[in-house]
Amino acid sequence: MAKYCFPRRQALATLGAIASGAGAGCTGVGYLNTRGTADTQFRRGLRNRGATDRQIPTAVTKQWAIPTNRGTHSASKGSPVQTPGGAILLADDTGRIRSLSPAGDVLWSTQLTDDTRGSHGTPAIHNDTAYIGAYDGTVTAIAVQTGEIRWQTTVGDAVGASPTYYADQLYVAVEHATPSGSLVVLDAASGDVEHRDQRPTDHPHSTVAIDRDHNRLVFGSNDGYCYAWSFPGLERRWAYETGGEIKAPIAIAEGIAVVPSWAATVTGIDITDGTLLWEFEAEDDLMCAPAVHDGTVYIGSHDTNVYAINLLDGTLQWQTPTDGWITGSAVATANHVLVGAYDTKLYAIRQDDGTITWSVPNRGEVTSAPLVTDTGIYYTERAVDGDSTRPGMCYKLVASSG
Repeated sequence: MAKYCFPRRQALATLGAIASGAGAGCTGVGYLNTRGTADTQFRRGLRNRGATDRQIPTAVTKQWAIPTNRGTHSASKGSPVQTPGGAILLADDTGRIRSLSPAGDVLWSTQLTDDTRGSHGTPAIHNDTAYIGAYDGTVTAIAVQTGEIRWQTTVGDAVGASPTYYADQLYVAVEHATPSGSLVVLDAASGDVEHRDQRPTDHPHSTVAIDRDHNRLVFGSNDGYCYAWSFPGLERRWAYETGGEIKAPIAIAEGIAVVPSWAATVTGIDITDGTLLWEFEAEDDLMCAPAVHDGTVYIGSHDTNVYAINLLDGTLQWQTPTDGWITGSAVATANHVLVGAYDTKLYAIRQDDGTITWSVPNRGEVTSAPLVTDTGIYYTERAVDGDSTRPGMCYKLVASSG
């Protein structure tokens, strides 16, 4: 029998609409992932590369749209993730997390918090448990098949970043009201706090990245620094100042930390010693999560452009304009990069030359990371002009003949 505990805080959540057996597409209690890494988590792995080898259709159509986000807070919204059984999990800014079938049916819905900003993070999933943070400062463990809360722990004043799972532990960037921040390590089974390092001097929104090859853990903060620790020892190693707030996850590839900043730069930093390798200058701030695929960094900017940058030296390969700020998360597929913009569109752009294969107009600003599965492409948007009566949707795209 599963153990349900509530360390340091009784859960606010009330279960709602729990579907018997967790619905279509699920395979039974207890998955068999014995690896140290999660089944899935934000940016598709420990190094936050945001890449998949899946192909996407050359033309798409919307299969369904479900009301999702309703808040006014400007941070990028949470992204859909797929469970081992095939359902789609989505946390949103209303404070709830839902399980959706590929057909768009709600299998269960659980309220995690009554904070008005809800959750902007993306769940990490390992076996039959999902982990998610919220703006009330809690991290919650939820049963994937039923939505039951297994534990809920208060770690600070807000958790805007997504949790990173590795080897039965959760690594979380936490915000404190001072303003300040901390790196918190939780036991994934119990929710107990095992380690805290209160090193950042401002709010960290940046999801933790871990590079086991180079024994480093990094994330960024609103104080403009990219911070690095040894891993797994968690001894402080280096801090690099970019000159602007770091809002987005940092990607790691080939021993290089790729750091977007509100200094209007993307910086390549040696992950081992924190030395500068290269710096790319855009025309405005960057808070888009970069995707890295086959030696190229793909990233969007407030200047409305999507950039392809050489990973090793930071040189520009191409740039493609859109009609709006790009503050969400780029996702690289086998041959394309997917990115949403404030012009309401989700774009599919060819990796080889930057040409647009298709763009899909929506109703709100698209700021989530698109999820590409064998059943379709899923993504979310903000409420229209922050109007709760015109909620942002979660969409599913499928192949079209047009």
